[in-house]
Amino acid sequence: MSEEIFLMKGNEAIAHAAIRYGADGYFGYPITPQSEIMETLMAEAPWKTTGMVVLQAESETASINMVYGGAGCGKAVMTSSSSPGMSLMLEGVSYIAAGELPCLLVNVMRGGPGLGTIQPSQADYFQAVKGGGHGDYKLITLAPSSVQEMADFVTLGFDLAFKYQTPAMILTDGVIGQMMEKVKLPAYTRRRTDAEIREQCPWATLGRLPGKKPTIITTLELDSNKMEVNNLRLQAKYRKIEKELCLHQEINCEDADYILVAFGSAARICQKAMDLARAQGIKVGLIRPITLWPFPSKEIDKYASKIKGILTVEMNAGQMVEDVRLAVSGKVKVEHYGRLGGIVPTPSEVVDALQRKFDC
Repeated sequence: MSEEIFLMKGNEAIAHAAIRYGADGYFGYPITPQSEIMETLMAEAPWKTTGMVVLQAESETASINMVYGGAGCGKAVMTSSSSPGMSLMLEGVSYIAAGELPCLLVNVMRGGPGLGTIQPSQADYFQAVKGGGHGDYKLITLAPSSVQEMADFVTLGFDLAFKYQTPAMILTDGVIGQMMEKVKLPAYTRRRTDAEIREQCPWATLGRLPGKKPTIITTLELDSNKMEVNNLRLQAKYRKIEKELCLHQEINCEDADYILVAFGSAARICQKAMDLARAQGIKVGLIRPITLWPFPSKEIDKYASKIKGILTVEMNAGQMVEDVRLAVSGKVKVEHYGRLGGIVPTPSEVVDALQRKFDC
């Protein structure tokens, strides 16, 4: 049976959902504003109940390499961090993507650049969706806008990671991580046995078996021609994911003259801004990308010839706006409004920006 919990933080919801999913391990390092993920896991002590390993590593670099090792064994493993900590993990993330290993990453974004602030931001969009580490790779990127989705996307993220044999990221921010809402948690799922992992993940390195050659996972290839073949295989997989996976939400777009495009906590703000604008006689709709990669380009483009303008609202200097402009190919004017350094925009600010930029 699923359980209803009242006033649970988004970070806490991730921790509880991971335990209930049957995750095998969490390896991380504390940093504000996501520390409650590891703190909740430690308090719940799942190693006594489900057998889940929870370990505070000595650094972000150590924790992502522990994830690398666990993922190579076919285990359902995860980590979490916040912006500068995630930057430290990116070499390992690139290795995991190149090795085609499933795992779950959580980035609860904070203001930057540099050490920045502990307040919320959305300035890691480029890092997540463009492959912030070295080489040509992609991360399935999910953007929750509620505490409920923080819990739900743990299951979704793990399932997609194993389906496509690639890392998945929950890209959220300090607003969603720290806010408290009612959330219904999933039912408990038992962890898979090694025999089940061998059957479901034939690539996993679970030791030599009689009559079976050892499984080797490596990202090193000294022959450039062979390395290109590896890259082309990865790119073909990414194209497949783009064809099969696209999650988004549309609100009041059918009669809209203007559309707001926002993700995560900014989308919640835009929903109120949309109501304020309609009360003033301005027909505004909202598109919320849920998968930031793959990006819902076609779903945005279908409105391009029907509306007067698009405003992206982001807590950054303008990042997702580039993908929106690519989606519509110049068919309609696209503008950006954002606040920086951890400042959260208000709905009235969004309406003012819409009126100012589109003279409506």
